[in-house]
Amino acid sequence: MSEERGKDSPSAMSLSEKQSVRSGSHVSSSESVKSERSKSDMPNLSERKKSPTKSVRSGSHVSSSVSVKSDRSKGDMPNFSEKKTSTTKSVRTGSHVTSSVSVKSDHSKGDMPNFREKKASTKRLQYETSDSNSQTHRNHKNFIDNLLWIFQDLERKIIQFLKNELENFKKILQKENTQNFVKDFNEKRCSIKEAALDLTLCFLREMKQNEAADTLEDELFFIHQLKCSLKKKYQCVFEGIAKQGDSTLLNNIYTDLYITQGGSEQVNTEHEVRQIEVTSKHHESQEIKVECTNLFEAPEPDKQIRTVLTKGVAGIGKTMSVQKFVLDWAEGKENQDISFIFPLPFREMNLKEKKTQSLIGLLNEFFPETKGLNLTRRNHFEVLFILDGLDECRLPLNFEGNETWSDISSSATLDVLLTNLIKGNLLPSALIWITTRPAAARKIPPDCIDRVTEVRGFNDAQKEEYFRKRFTDENLVKEIIDHVKKSKSLFIMCHIPVFCWISATVLQNILEERRNLTNIKADDASKTLQESNTEDTPKTLTQMYTHFFRFQIQQSRRKYDGEYTPDVSWDKDTILSLGKLAFQQLEKNNLIFYDTDLEACGIDVHKASVYSGMCTQIFKEETGIILGTMYCFVHLSIQEFIAALYAHLFLDINKKSVFAQDSTEQEIKNETMIYLLKTAVDKALESDNGHLDLFLRFLLGMSLQSNRQLLRGLLTQQDDNDQSKKEIVQYIKQKFEAHLSPERSINLFYCLNELNDQTLVKEIQTHLSKGSLSSADLSPAQWSALAFVLLTSEEELEEFELQKFRKSDDCLIKLSSVIKSSKRALLNECNLTDKSCSALAAVLVSDTSLKELNMNNNSLQDSGVKLLCSGLKDIKCELEILRLSNCSITEEGYKALASALRSNPSHLIELDLTGNDPGQSGVKQLTDLLQDTNCQLKTLRFLSPAADEACQYVTGIVGKNLLLLRELNLSGCKFLYSKMNQLVPLLQDKHCKLNKLLFCDCGLTEESCSALATVLRSNSSLKELDLSNNNLRNSGVKKLELEDKNCKLEKLRLSDCSITEEGYIALASALRSNPSHLIELDLTGNDPGQSGVKQLNDLLQSRWYSLKTLRFLSPAADKACQYVTGIMGTNLLLLRELNLSKRELGDTQVNQIAALLQDKHCQLKTLTLCNCGLTEKSCSALATVLGSNPSLKELDMSNNNLQDSGVKKLQNGLGYTNCTLEKLRLSNCSITEEGYKALASALRSNPSHLIELDLTGNDPGQSGVKELNDLLQDPNCQLKTLRFLGPAADEVCQYVTGIVGKNPLLLRELNLSERELGDSNMQQLVPLLQDKHCQLNTLTLNNNRITAEGCAALTSAFNSNPSNLKELYLSGNKLGNSGMKKICCLLKNQQFRLEKLRISDCSITEEGYKALASALRSNPSHLIELDLTGNDPGQTGVKQLNDLLQDTSYQLKTLR
Repeated sequence: MSEERGKDSPSAMSLSEKQSVRSGSHVSSSESVKSERSKSDMPNLSERKKSPTKSVRSGSHVSSSVSVKSDRSKGDMPNFSEKKTSTTKSVRTGSHVTSSVSVKSDHSKGDMPNFREKKASTKRLQYETSDSNSQTHRNHKNFIDNLLWIFQDLERKIIQFLKNELENFKKILQKENTQNFVKDFNEKRCSIKEAALDLTLCFLREMKQNEAADTLEDELFFIHQLKCSLKKKYQCVFEGIAKQGDSTLLNNIYTDLYITQGGSEQVNTEHEVRQIEVTSKHHESQEIKVECTNLFEAPEPDKQIRTVLTKGVAGIGKTMSVQKFVLDWAEGKENQDISFIFPLPFREMNLKEKKTQSLIGLLNEFFPETKGLNLTRRNHFEVLFILDGLDECRLPLNFEGNETWSDISSSATLDVLLTNLIKGNLLPSALIWITTRPAAARKIPPDCIDRVTEVRGFNDAQKEEYFRKRFTDENLVKEIIDHVKKSKSLFIMCHIPVFCWISATVLQNILEERRNLTNIKADDASKTLQESNTEDTPKTLTQMYTHFFRFQIQQSRRKYDGEYTPDVSWDKDTILSLGKLAFQQLEKNNLIFYDTDLEACGIDVHKASVYSGMCTQIFKEETGIILGTMYCFVHLSIQEFIAALYAHLFLDINKKSVFAQDSTEQEIKNETMIYLLKTAVDKALESDNGHLDLFLRFLLGMSLQSNRQLLRGLLTQQDDNDQSKKEIVQYIKQKFEAHLSPERSINLFYCLNELNDQTLVKEIQTHLSKGSLSSADLSPAQWSALAFVLLTSEEELEEFELQKFRKSDDCLIKLSSVIKSSKRALLNECNLTDKSCSALAAVLVSDTSLKELNMNNNSLQDSGVKLLCSGLKDIKCELEILRLSNCSITEEGYKALASALRSNPSHLIELDLTGNDPGQSGVKQLTDLLQDTNCQLKTLRFLSPAADEACQYVTGIVGKNLLLLRELNLSGCKFLYSKMNQLVPLLQDKHCKLNKLLFCDCGLTEESCSALATVLRSNSSLKELDLSNNNLRNSGVKKLELEDKNCKLEKLRLSDCSITEEGYIALASALRSNPSHLIELDLTGNDPGQSGVKQLNDLLQSRWYSLKTLRFLSPAADKACQYVTGIMGTNLLLLRELNLSKRELGDTQVNQIAALLQDKHCQLKTLTLCNCGLTEKSCSALATVLGSNPSLKELDMSNNNLQDSGVKKLQNGLGYTNCTLEKLRLSNCSITEEGYKALASALRSNPSHLIELDLTGNDPGQSGVKELNDLLQDPNCQLKTLRFLGPAADEVCQYVTGIVGKNPLLLRELNLSERELGDSNMQQLVPLLQDKHCQLNTLTLNNNRITAEGCAALTSAFNSNPSNLKELYLSGNKLGNSGMKKICCLLKNQQFRLEKLRISDCSITEEGYKALASALRSNPSHLIELDLTGNDPGQTGVKQLNDLLQDTSYQLKTLR
């Protein structure tokens, strides 16, 4: 347990030798451990020789004691001071010790008894004299005399010591300053402290307090050891350096990074440097900042974050953030609620790709100090796995294909372990933190990620903080910061911490050398060379990296070779090898390389350390925790620089381009250089993700003589490269003609910057300064230059106004990349058409800053809006304000906008559509969005100025925007009468979609009605108007002009408005003129008079009028109405259907409701009273209703015990000619034959209305069926549906109806001939044919491929229902004799009264004839006609049947 064990002992044990005795060891009395040197005959408990027996582990049983020895004993007493490694560790989980456990440690550091003295103290031997023998005798006597006192004092000290230790252990378990107690325990660790811990663990487990024992053991052993190990690993940083160089404490130089919530949802395919250039312009206020220490804190209390994915470009500081996070935890500063952190870099795990092992095994290999840790019992602990560098992972990470794995102790491939760990199958309670470059983020399924963060690197303030932490010289810091700020491209690149380090390294060297130039004495040549290297500080990326590369090589020469020459001694072979590796791996997009990659480039892996030593801060060799070596360049940009340098070296040596495959052309040097550069330009432009963009910048920059001068001795110097420069500059400018993507165009301008060519940019800047761009005729290159200038401006582009440039679709398309980077785009009145909308849609779905888009007064039309909606509907679109006023948009365009906002409802908050024509459905589509809780749209504008003024006025009253409302209630506003004219423009606007206006008790008069009449004529959306409790009088009613055809009002409430008979007559007249809309009219509280009531009632009776509800109820009816309203929650007079099923109303309540139902104002069409506990008493009241309320069309009284007596009472109502009931349902009402007769009688009395009668579940009997069947044949009877079939019979009925086109229950003859039904369909017909309600007289089934099996089905059916069928035709079927025999069984049935049987051409022979004759002899009284033509009866068969004809007892008259 102690880190210092074994330091003084030559026989200190290895880690493996310290492992405990596992479960199952049994020791009966004691553990004897022998010493190397024994100086006494008594057992020397202090000896610490290696023991073959290790410490007692889980499951071991010790009945007496465990004795642990030391190697060196210097006395007869146990010497606890010895510092040799003990072979025994503390008692672990599950061990049982009945007496005592003695455990040793290295040393003790406290107020406790100090047993560590290695010399005999003179104070301890107070009586020692020169006469040793005499002295020894006296000492022995004193020892014997003081033995009791000695042990009393010893007991007191031991007890006090254990009390103190137990108190500390308790505080650790109580989480009281745990960090300090654990630190104190381990710093003062000694044998007796360890013994106290082991005793505590032992007894806790004997007490079954395993959780307390585990927690204490974790805190003092596993967690502490892991923290110590991680702190040692992560406390120092080699900034850009591998194993060489001096390390720096991380806490001394660490600068906080800017980390934001989320990040772009789309996969960013741009080059990472380009991403930095874009994001550098984002305002921090637009983003949610996330502290690195709070990654797993959920923004919402009920949400848990398990997995965090942190993205960031190469070198941005992801790994440094991980290092700082782990160090803060290990030092006890942050995230102490996390018990274990396991950093697992992908670059190291790649080396385990093909190995199979368990998760526990993987952790033990990476973190040896966790051996023995049982993670399965740590569910109450927080465990964090940090998977750093997903982009470096070479595993497939097959989330879909890998098997599910949940056992942490079972072996599987690393890919299976990682995917299941991330998905939560392995250790579901563990936290996961994954870091990656943006392009690799797609490897993890989105549903596995709870939070996405993005490391943005350094913001502007953090850049300066970095330089100030790095240098103590304030003047130097100021010079470096000032220089970096002068170059925009360099300052942007300093968002990347690694580039800050590169800049600091280069600029420090240049500035310090410049300072020292005046103080050193050197020859003229040396001085001249130094001046050439330092007089110009780097202003381009190529210059910066060239200086850096030169400086690092020079430093390595000084360090390893002792060279201090001003010039650099280049090792071309080494640089060429590294360059080949850089170039080939760049093409594959690889950052991390392994032995096989180096060997593929001809690099001896055994010499790789030489490479990293020579190029300390360029190429790195790293050895992971596990065995295996990895290699990489310090940063991707350095790899790209070395790759570009390799391309130039390859050209110098081989006289051809690295891109030329076996080419022998281009013998002249300049032509060869041009070929290389042009080819590189072409290949960079072909790349979808721009991965060669920075490589191209470096490649072009190195072609300049000024930069090659810095690489003198490595690259050949070119005396005449001005022409080459001009040629490649012109070649690049020509590329702008090809309509490149904005990203590729911008990179070409950075390339021109590396070539020191600013001509295009200066031309555009001149136009901008003169304000002449709107009239200038720009070339494609100049358009690209304009976009570049706007995009690389110093400030974030807040607003882009197209009118400043050119009002056209083409201009917008060419500057779409600028719009993408703007927060607000003003494109109004620019002659735009639908052509621009496609480009804008692409902008909306990109990673854009655009929040506001103004396209007012452009003829976009519906086609343009639809194209724009393809972007709006994408969830990546975060546009907040869209203005489309006067864009010729109609209903179709409105629907497209509504559909887009339903797909992506969470961002747009303002939409302006004034001046368009939305139509009725278009307005509805958009106004529906306002009521969608998911839709964030707050402002939907399509009002004229006058209407908008009125809207603001109303909003001030009701507190809500009127355009978000469907109902406006201004009731009680006494002053409203004076504002009615002001409200009119709002209410009559076609965009105002109010459905309901409530102006009750507002002091309105007849003048107000004139204003409202204007609204009613122009606003078709207004459906409901409530003017109750206003003194309108008859004159006001007349001025409403309801007779106007444009008035679409459906509900009008005029209660208590002082209206008399004259007003009623005016209303009736208006409704006759415009009868098709008003469905409800409330006139309660007025005095209609007799004629007024009659006028309005007449309207209700006419089918030409839509009026359905006219309210002026009697008290009794109103009481019943309130009762029903109380049940249903809806006013009965607003209903056409009333369902009171399962209400257990009983007869009493039905009688009360009947009073309402009888009222002439009640317009119910459907009344459902199923299962209401009704009896015959209810039928009397309902019969009265049927006789007095002609509006009732459907009555359902199913599942009530009405019986025949109840039906007879209903008969009275049904028989009235006033009864217009169309549908009556009486299923399961205990009705028998007598009730059926009563119904038939009623329908004979009033046959002209009822079209549907349902009697399923009753027992009609024979005569009841007959009575009802007779009605079906009565031409005066309107009954169309008579339902008393079971489900199976009904299904067959529908099937037959589908064949013959008529319901078979309405037929007496059914002809299914020539249908090829076959036996299977015959069997399906059985339920219908055997149903007692089936009254078929004639069944024709000729030529249907029926065999004996079909005959069996028919026999079964008609045996069940034998009494109706008179004629059966089966001719043309292959019944055969067996089929004939089946038919004969039916003929023998005395109840079967078949009169005609035709079975011609049925393959019947003599045997069948005989059977038929026998059957007719058994039942001779019905069959009068038999047709057997086409069969073969033989001689005896004919005779049998002829005999029947002669016998007068048989009815057979015709035998054919």
